[in-house]
Amino acid sequence: MNENIGLWKQIKEDFSVPKKNDPALNSTIELIFNYPGVWAIINHRIAHKLYKNNFKILARIIMGITQFMCHMDIHPAATIGRRVFIDHGIGVVIGETAIVENDVLIYQGVTLGGVSLSKGKRHPTIKANSVIGSGAKILGNITMGKNSRIGANSVVICDVPEDSTAVGVPAKIIKRGCKDAKLNHADLPDINKEMFEYLLKRVALLEHALKKHDGINLESEDHDLECIYEKFIKAMNSIK
Repeated sequence: MNENIGLWKQIKEDFSVPKKNDPALNSTIELIFNYPGVWAIINHRIAHKLYKNNFKILARIIMGITQFMCHMDIHPAATIGRRVFIDHGIGVVIGETAIVENDVLIYQGVTLGGVSLSKGKRHPTIKANSVIGSGAKILGNITMGKNSRIGANSVVICDVPEDSTAVGVPAKIIKRGCKDAKLNHADLPDINKEMFEYLLKRVALLEHALKKHDGINLESEDHDLECIYEKFIKAMNSIK
């Protein structure tokens, strides 16, 4: 995955990644002082090499200092490929057996976590060219396929096919076969809102059918309920 690239060449490459991924970057000074995600990745490169050479305590110390300085918790044993960019980065957690392949974009608050206390592979694998939105939780020994996209605050507990977009809690696949699609959160559906609207319309339809069939008159009894219903619908329609 790292294509046998040397450590220092890899670190140099890491410094060049924000220039390609963040239009807000204007100078090298900003890169040094305002991009904790870059420093977290670079420190991980060093710690990972030490960890693999059985200097595990030293590796853990380095990542412990990194956690304090960068507010990210990345285990030195985790495998991180080339040109991985953690944008903003605060709150990112990457577990011991996680694998992140090349050209993956990770936003703040993302967790690549485990759901098992047993030894062995218990954290996710993120395939190349994937994007993980802010606050998303990807849990367990599952795989995100190449070119996959995870919406903000989604909770992923099952495999995501390549070229797919998943959103929600738990995450559901909403798009397939979109290899070059961008993760535009403004275009993602609000699954919970759509489900509420469906249920409300279904209940209203059943009420109407019962009243018509049995000749029941509930106008006086459900006046208060109708007022609450109208307020709810207005609130739902105001959500963008």
